[in-house]
Amino acid sequence: MKVITQWISNLPLELIFWIGSIAAILLLDPQGGSHLSLCPLSQLGIDWCPGCGLGRSMSLLARGEFQASWSMHPLALLAYVVIISRIWQLIKNLKTTHNYG
Repeated sequence: MKVITQWISNLPLELIFWIGSIAAILLLDPQGGSHLSLCPLSQLGIDWCPGCGLGRSMSLLARGEFQASWSMHPLALLAYVVIISRIWQLIKNLKTTHNYG
């Protein structure tokens, strides 16, 4: 049990989360009619949310549909920059200190 606990504590969970989120965004179908929404405002039935559409906008941007991406959410490029810089920082920390955070 101690070996499993140590192995789990050494996993860079934040790095896995961010890489998984980028992979999910690239696999997302932005033209799909229905999608799973984790937005609490959407779950409450409120239609307007400043963050909704960001994932679809990032997916459109990855496909090269720049105008559609901008009209869906103008901060998609900034979100890519922030996520990729965080991934880079976590990898750099892993390589230099053998831990992350």
